[in-house]
Amino acid sequence: MFGFLKRNKLKTEIITAPVTGNLINITAVQDDVFSEKMMGDGFAVIPNEGNVFAPVVGKITTIFPTQHAIGIKTAFGLEVLVHMGLDTVELEGKPFKTLVHEDDTVTAETQLVEMDVEQVKKLGKDPTVVIIFTNMDQIISLPEINKHQVTHGIELGMLTLK
Repeated sequence: MFGFLKRNKLKTEIITAPVTGNLINITAVQDDVFSEKMMGDGFAVIPNEGNVFAPVVGKITTIFPTQHAIGIKTAFGLEVLVHMGLDTVELEGKPFKTLVHEDDTVTAETQLVEMDVEQVKKLGKDPTVVIIFTNMDQIISLPEINKHQVTHGIELGMLTLK
């Protein structure tokens, strides 16, 4: 009856840099699955170090057996995939030490993984950390990503959900 009194409250999520390094647009990632946004939109960081942190506040939903990727879901339902390295599934978890478990609650201060960046490179893989928002049908707007150096935990912008 008084629907006009209800405010349409936007749901927003703060997005932070998951690792220290060079922030790049997802379209610049050297893998078509990511650069062509086949799994969703997002961004990437070419890491200077291997300490990978959560880019959002949420709950760990998935840890891939090969430890190269972790799924996080936020309170507003944003689904985030933290993918460490390109073609690193083939490394069978060797350069990764996962520090979280499924159902853990995480923040930008929560370290997810220790990735041995040098080992990834020695094994012929690209250590780029890609952040993918997989449920794009729920997203209204993403923060603009401009190439620059970032430190893990620095706010990159706000994402707005339906």
